[in-house]
Amino acid sequence: MSAGIDGPVRSADVVVIGAGQAGLSAAYHLQRRGFVPAGTGPEDRDPAGAPARSYTVLDAEDGPGGAWRHRWKSLLMATVNGISDLPGIPQPSVDPEEASASFLTRYFGGYEEQLALAIERPVKVRAVAREDHNPAGRLRIATSRGDWSARAIINATGTWTRPFWPIYPGQASFRGRQLHVADYVSAEEFRGKHVIVVGGGISAVGLLDEISQVTSTSWFTRREPLWRDAVFDRQAGHDAVALVEERVRQGLPPQSVVAVTGLIWTPALRAAAARGVLERQPMFSAIEPGGVRLADGGFLAAGVILWATGFRAELEHLAPLQLRGPGGGIAMDGTRVAAEPRVHLVGYGPSSSTIGANRAGRTAVAGILHLLGEQDKLAEALNVPAGTP
Repeated sequence: MSAGIDGPVRSADVVVIGAGQAGLSAAYHLQRRGFVPAGTGPEDRDPAGAPARSYTVLDAEDGPGGAWRHRWKSLLMATVNGISDLPGIPQPSVDPEEASASFLTRYFGGYEEQLALAIERPVKVRAVAREDHNPAGRLRIATSRGDWSARAIINATGTWTRPFWPIYPGQASFRGRQLHVADYVSAEEFRGKHVIVVGGGISAVGLLDEISQVTSTSWFTRREPLWRDAVFDRQAGHDAVALVEERVRQGLPPQSVVAVTGLIWTPALRAAAARGVLERQPMFSAIEPGGVRLADGGFLAAGVILWATGFRAELEHLAPLQLRGPGGGIAMDGTRVAAEPRVHLVGYGPSSSTIGANRAGRTAVAGILHLLGEQDKLAEALNVPAGTP
């Protein structure tokens, strides 16, 4: 076996990158379809002793929970969006007053343990590249703990590690504090300071409600938010996902599903609106040392700017594959990258919601099974070992 930077190159039929909800769903469906943990023996074998396809999951986190490990403590299970069960094992009973980070980390950890999923952590994937020019060959995954060689990958790295910061004139001159929601801890940090919250999504309005309980706030968005009086029905949800799917099919950067569906009025948000907290202002034109210059030319003093401006997909490690097209996104066919059938993206675009992540894991595994089957037929016809470049 060849050697990577940090030792021998390990081999698996499928490598899953990331162990959040989408990654765990993919691992579940791989295991359910007969894949065994890579490295179970000189030749990977199923429980009956027959040769089996293998998989591993590489996760950059120190423990289970994915991005939920980093959510602020005040984000309780009562206030998060509905969290779908992981496939195969329902959530335990939920205390609505428990922090989501605590509950979901425990749930994900129990899920991994109960199913004995093949997860290695902490492992940071640095790059994924083709081992040669053969489109049916293998992919090389360079990591912080050595290299892997795989016939296919399922990328489930999510977005949490890539917060999006807009750039505004004068931004560097601000004497107060600027932070992204990825760095938010507690409203108490801002007591006595006027806080500007920028963004039109669920995090923005939820944090406006929370911060406004301890200090004054202002809300700025680029567009007028779309509000719904009740939870949209299943068909509306499917329609919203379909719009996001069409964008990624065309190779355009995905929008979040929430950007399509709008914001839902909850009792807490109605109370916040009654207090005047949700009076949205159009985006300011510039940032100055002591505050922001308003669209109408006025000035608003502030001590904090909280950017609730979303995240971008963490895909930098896939750059060697040159998957992005002229539209700035990656053209997709379901979960499969249209130009590279060995790569599936889950938790990307329409599958970034918890419901979508579960479905995407199942879809990706089905697609990879078909791919590996075709590769095996070709290898048999050429009388070479399966998976040989």
